[in-house]
Amino acid sequence: LIPVDDVLYFQSDEKYTRVVLEDSEVLIRKPIKELLAELDPKQFWQIHRATVVNTRAIAGVVRGERDQADLRLKGRSETLT
Repeated sequence: LIPVDDVLYFQSDEKYTRVVLEDSEVLIRKPIKELLAELDPKQFWQIHRATVVNTRAIAGVVRGERDQADLRLKGRSETLT
């Protein structure tokens, strides 16, 4: 079991959903749609049809290509569109 507070974001990956933590990631067989029904909407935002982010993990928002918003995450190098 993974404590939900430890999750930085969920991202759909074909048949699986990637659960990204600060120092690791795991794959689960549960679609984003089902996860959303179980998560607190104040803590987890769906920012894309395939991505749900923990609001506590957001470091900031920057303007990306084509004027889209990219989220920067605390302690991570990647950005989420």
